[in-house]
Amino acid sequence: MSFGESRGTIELPKLDWAYDALEPHISGKINEIHHTKHHQTYVNGYNAAIEQLVAAEAKKDLKSVIEIQQNIKFHAGGHTNHVLFWKSLSPESKYGGKLPSKDSEFGKQVIKQYGSFDDLIKLTNAKLASIQGSGWAFIVKNKSNGGKLDVVTTYNQDTVTGDLIPLVAIDAWEHAYYLQYQNVKVDYFKAIWNVINWNEAEKRYSA
Repeated sequence: MSFGESRGTIELPKLDWAYDALEPHISGKINEIHHTKHHQTYVNGYNAAIEQLVAAEAKKDLKSVIEIQQNIKFHAGGHTNHVLFWKSLSPESKYGGKLPSKDSEFGKQVIKQYGSFDDLIKLTNAKLASIQGSGWAFIVKNKSNGGKLDVVTTYNQDTVTGDLIPLVAIDAWEHAYYLQYQNVKVDYFKAIWNVINWNEAEKRYSA
């Protein structure tokens, strides 16, 4: 998370790839709008809420403090989730879609729990398709049970915390796919695996 000079403010991160680098699976226009409009909105909303919180605390306005904290949670979650999402993607010319070795620690755990990466992907897609409205799916490592993998979903901009270490984050909000896939979101869920950055997931698992 990139913080600015003001108290607790955050900044929109730069992407590791050009907007059109994930085509044809995710269009450059979607990535541009998603990054500069939607993600920027969460950054702006968080920063504005932080300033409002400072003012409310100075006035000892507890009712406003509680309301503002809910707003902070939403925008902070949106920012955090999108940072994870961008890092979970990579062009096919680099890491996109390239599965880790089955002999790696991450690969071994996937095979042990799910039988294959294909089965893990199918499970994740099923959970993505089950989200009603807006939300996210995360492939996570659970530190509380010996590092086993799991696929969890959240609604709106809720994110994973605590012992759940996110390895892959997939955005299931309409703004992530509608311009290209319209109402057939399952096609987006299938296509995105061509640009999933498994190298980043493996690093997160090992860390």
